[in-house]
Amino acid sequence: MKVSYQWLSQYVDVSGYTAEELADKLTRCGVEVDGAENRNLGVSHVVAGYVVERIKHPDADKLSVCTVDAGQGEHLQIVCGAKNVAAGQKVPVALVGARLPGDFQIKRAKLRGVESMGMICSAKELGLNDKLLPKEIQEGILVLPENTEIGASILDVLGIDDSVLELDLTPNRSDCLSMLGTAYEIGAILGRPVKLPDAQEGLAESEAPAAGSVKVTISAPEECLHYSARLIEGVTVGTSPLWLQNRLMAAGVRPINNIVDVTNFVMLEYGQPLHAFDADKIAGGHIDVRLAKPGERLVTLDGQDRELAPSMLLIADGAGTAVGIAGVMGGADSEVTGSTVRIILESAKFAGGSVRKTSKQLGLRSEASLRFEKGVNAEAVIPALDRAAALICALAGGVSAKGVVEARTLEESAVAVEISLEKVNGYLGMELSLEDVKSIFGRLNFEYTAASSGQNALLVQVPKRRGDITRDVDLIEEIARLYGYDHIPATPITGVTTPGSLTAEQRIRRSTRSLLAASGLSEVITYSFTHPGQVNRFAGRYQGVVPVSLALPMSEERSVLRTSLIPHLLDTAVYNRNRNQDDVAVYEIGKVFLSQEERLTVQPEERLLLSLLWTGSRTPLSWTGKAVKADFYDLKGVLDKWLGGLGLAAAVYRPASPKGYHPGRTAEIFLPAAQGEIYLGTIGQLHPELQREWDLDDTYIAELELDTVSRLADFSIHYRTLPRFPAVTRDLALVVGADVPVGGLTAKVKEAAGELLESVSVFDLYTGERLGADRKSAALSLTFRHPERTLTDEEIAALHTAIVGALEREYAAELRK
Repeated sequence: MKVSYQWLSQYVDVSGYTAEELADKLTRCGVEVDGAENRNLGVSHVVAGYVVERIKHPDADKLSVCTVDAGQGEHLQIVCGAKNVAAGQKVPVALVGARLPGDFQIKRAKLRGVESMGMICSAKELGLNDKLLPKEIQEGILVLPENTEIGASILDVLGIDDSVLELDLTPNRSDCLSMLGTAYEIGAILGRPVKLPDAQEGLAESEAPAAGSVKVTISAPEECLHYSARLIEGVTVGTSPLWLQNRLMAAGVRPINNIVDVTNFVMLEYGQPLHAFDADKIAGGHIDVRLAKPGERLVTLDGQDRELAPSMLLIADGAGTAVGIAGVMGGADSEVTGSTVRIILESAKFAGGSVRKTSKQLGLRSEASLRFEKGVNAEAVIPALDRAAALICALAGGVSAKGVVEARTLEESAVAVEISLEKVNGYLGMELSLEDVKSIFGRLNFEYTAASSGQNALLVQVPKRRGDITRDVDLIEEIARLYGYDHIPATPITGVTTPGSLTAEQRIRRSTRSLLAASGLSEVITYSFTHPGQVNRFAGRYQGVVPVSLALPMSEERSVLRTSLIPHLLDTAVYNRNRNQDDVAVYEIGKVFLSQEERLTVQPEERLLLSLLWTGSRTPLSWTGKAVKADFYDLKGVLDKWLGGLGLAAAVYRPASPKGYHPGRTAEIFLPAAQGEIYLGTIGQLHPELQREWDLDDTYIAELELDTVSRLADFSIHYRTLPRFPAVTRDLALVVGADVPVGGLTAKVKEAAGELLESVSVFDLYTGERLGADRKSAALSLTFRHPERTLTDEEIAALHTAIVGALEREYAAELRK
């Protein structure tokens, strides 16, 4: 919203404050001002002059020699090159010594031998915006109205000795999309009264009632709350007076003709959009506000033929023909033209949501739609109509039919809000008195009475122009704004405080990301939607799951909610492989959605899962090392390290053959617990058929219940003293049956060794012809340590013998020779 300082001064006394100072005060009170722009770009010593005589230059075909009366006591001879200069015109004259925009100084000069004592100026040379000038004065010199006083400063004549404030309004402050609304705001800030214009001053009414010639009906009551109209006859369409053009150009609006300019002027003044129809083009004088019909079209004022949707609100005539898009733009067929003598003037309150939807669908945003979208003042509908009618009567010579023709579907009630002094001071941390609060409401022009609820409470009547105020906290904000945010004391926070903490899900996510990143895996984030064919490929223990379909899917590939994260990880691996990234180690933390219902009656169950994928080679331990193909044990090692980092005991892996996994290279993961083993998830190689389908090499995947892990995880930090005595390491190579689980061997070793065994790990597995088809060799590394002394060789030998004996009895194990 552009606010002219000169125009604003007509409604509120701003003396003593510059435009820049007003901008600063508005911004400090919550109405941001982007800047204050001076309309005078450097014009000085330019006056209005009268062309007494124009003759052809004796030595130049395109130049004229003009005798000009500039009110300086004697006529000036000025050489001019404009084609449209003529005797009898009033024109801007830059005197000798004048300055024009661009620091251009006018000097006495000779042009082709003829002396020139100044310069006759065009609008562009005076720094006026070409885009805002009426078409007839965009070229050549600027011709001023005949009643312009000779010798008057052009700054006063064109109103460019002015500054314009550019308001950057938030959506809730639609009241400041008008000069009067801004005047109320400035008046409240400065504590000065607002002078409202007399809406009916100069209104000429005939005795004939408007209702005899105009009829208004509303067929769409939810989209149109109030529609009013006046009939004005005997108008003469022409050029607007200069004062009106100056006001519009200062606000960034191009003057068109006196009728259209008045509607734009009043819209800027009251914030109420208006529209003028050629009454002779409205069949039967009947205005009907209705919704568009399917396939209906309308050519709007910009010449565009637009197809209308059934949700769009239209203005139609008695024949049912659309003559305008309500709140957005009028129709070309009912446009006011030079031959128009009778007009129907519209002022209405349309539903903001309807106008916003129509404007967005058509890609057509106007000054009118902007105001309707944010909500117009219901109390301004009739005053704005009367004000525009009075101006048209004064400027276009028309006479208004008696009265206003209107229809209403909803009478908006005034908003009354109760507020207590205790709540005001409690919210602001201040000690305001009731008189302070009353003073601020008085400056805002908010009426109030004592509330029945208490001695220090007020019942405030909120004007309809302030649609943003509906609750007591809104009034508290107004008090804070006008009292001054700078005057609110800084108050330290007091009260009981509690340390912040992470939720269980946040903690498990954060720890998992840290541990897996340390293991060399990268996190990916994929869609929660998938193809229906992917739902049961990796069902695991979720048997009988029914895919949850989306009502409005983006595509068939993303039409149901996922039940596993693995398919999207496979897509990620393929994506990278297609770009020559064959070594992929990734994971995803995300939710799956499980339901047993074909038609949902309850929300699907959401489970938080962790899925991992590893394909290609693992990174060598040093730069001299060679890449080695990743296998089952690489992924298992990552999971063991992850579980250990969460403070969980070593997991138990049991052979399994779930759908989608390699039947001989897959295991289910369990965690030992006091109440028995708890299922965590599945790890294994991708089924060979699926590897071929996705065109991948050996690929290893895992999917775990992260909610379960989160419940069991121990995030507490445990401390222990550093060992004071050395450890003793022994390696043990055993030959056992091929079906003996290595986990069983390590568990038996721990049982037989007791507390002196610090750790046991598997560092080699071997199968081959030398051992036999049903035999394998497992190499274990054992570390022993006593916390209080150094172990002797005899103690280590005894432990070794006990361990071997236990393994022989339990698994028929033999020492490898």
